[in-house]
This record gives sequence, structure tokens and C-alpha cells, in this order.
Amino acid sequence: MANTQDFTAALKDMMGAFPVDTTAFDGAFKSQADLTEKLSGLALSAVEQSNAISTKWTNDTLAKMGNMAKAKAEPADYATAMSDFASATAEAAAENMAAFADIAKKVQMDTVELMMAAGKTAGEEANAAVKKAAKK
Repeated sequence: MANTQDFTAALKDMMGAFPVDTTAFDGAFKSQADLTEKLSGLALSAVEQSNAISTKWTNDTLAKMGNMAKAKAEPADYATAMSDFASATAEAAAENMAAFADIAKKVQMDTVELMMAAGKTAGEEANAAVKKAAKK
């Protein structure tokens, strides 16, 4: 029966022949982790704000539906209540959609700022690594 050769020692010798400075990888990992943390914070903040708007919108709509569901003395009062509900709902929808748009705009602007800062940092780190490699 054939035995497979263990290449572990050969790979260790081969990798040892090509020394690699891992500090650049460490720095890149830390930079990426910091960027991910900041982007996650932005996303979570946007979700919290959006959830608050959605909850308020739902509670307001339910309160307006309660007024619409009350018994009326005249049949025409039901049409009036429905019309008032529809108008109030349309107005609330416009206001809440504008609030959602404001959140999205702020997240977009903050994300662009973070990405620009990360690009600047990555460029500086790459420049420093190139200068260090050129000296060696």
C-alpha cells in the first residue's frame, strides 16, 4: 500500500525561505476592524432611529383608527371620519418618509466621510510600507 508523503517540513522550509513582515498585515487588519466597527455603529444608529419613527407612526395610526372606529350618530359622519383618517394618514406618511430620508442622507454622508478617511489612512500606510521596503 502506498504511503502519502508528509509535506509539512517541506512547506515550513519553503515558507522560511521567503520571510514576510506581518506588521503590514496586522496594521491592515486593525484598520479594517476599526472601519467595520464605525460602519456597524452607523448602521445600528440608523436602525434605532428608523425603528423609533416606525413605532411612533404605528402608534399614531392606531390612535387615529380608534377615533374612526367609534360609533357615529349619522351615516355621513362615518364618511367624514374616514376622510379625516385618510387625510391624516397621508400627511403622516409624508412626514415619516421625509424623516426616513433624512436618516438615509445622514448615514450616506457619514459613510462617505468614513470611507474617505479610511482611503487616506490606507494610502498613508501603503506609502510608509513602500518607503520602508525601498530602504531595505
